[in-house]
Amino acid sequence: MSLFRPSDAAGLQTVAAEGPPACGHVHDGGHEPQPAGDALISARDLWLRHGGRDVIAGVNLEVRCGEIVTLIGPNGAGKTTLVRLILGIEKPDRGLIVRPPTTRIGYVPQRFEVDRTIPMTVRSFLALGGSAAATDIESALDEVGALRTAHQQLSRLSGGETQRVLIARALLRRPNLLILDEPARGVDFAGEAELYELIGGLRDKRHLGILLVSHDLHVVMAKSDRVICLNGHVCCSGKPEHVSQHAEYARIFGPKGAAALSVYRHHHDHAHDLTGETKPLGDADAQRRGS
Repeated sequence: MSLFRPSDAAGLQTVAAEGPPACGHVHDGGHEPQPAGDALISARDLWLRHGGRDVIAGVNLEVRCGEIVTLIGPNGAGKTTLVRLILGIEKPDRGLIVRPPTTRIGYVPQRFEVDRTIPMTVRSFLALGGSAAATDIESALDEVGALRTAHQQLSRLSGGETQRVLIARALLRRPNLLILDEPARGVDFAGEAELYELIGGLRDKRHLGILLVSHDLHVVMAKSDRVICLNGHVCCSGKPEHVSQHAEYARIFGPKGAAALSVYRHHHDHAHDLTGETKPLGDADAQRRGS
């Protein structure tokens, strides 16, 4: 697992663009002339070519404080590759990534393999590197609902517990931008619902910007402020209810995928708890759903 470290003080990466797109046609990446001044991270016209094909083609992306932006797309669409470019793990062939020096990134990877032959408690794992105080570790675990795992072996945690511990590790960096690549991977349905509630709660409490990669289309509408549908290039982007009606979205995910989002396309006068039961809207729910 790699954690991002800023490579330059200005937080600016530029790669010169040369020539026309290799594919010979124009992609709609949602081009904007300049990144927004309040963006935590901005990617402009990113291109990356692997194995003779464009895996990332003219992609634009921006995340601001207090919003959840979700990347969706089929397998092989370049979602994880785009995250790696944003983190600086890979470099684009061309394009621009702007990260203000005030942006602090916490990263939860898609895959995390634990060597079961090495004994290590959760607390010891979070203390690796020696930069986190014991009180900070305890506070982070408590915030994600995993304090009881502190003295358990990392290798014996459930999928949901492991993800919570990884989120706690990301929070120890005191981020204002949280990047999560398939955070519900290996988590059962009930645990998945709770995990997305946790992510939404962290956004609200800490006013984080969140970039989320997800295949869980049924939670995209409920939890995201903006959705970017990626298939090498940006097929469509915007509010979830708009993306779900876009022809490119329907072409990629088909009728069942469209139904997964369109089921949410009505005005709510209620919310749902983790069991699916209805409950009256609170003030916070009303503000999130009232737009």
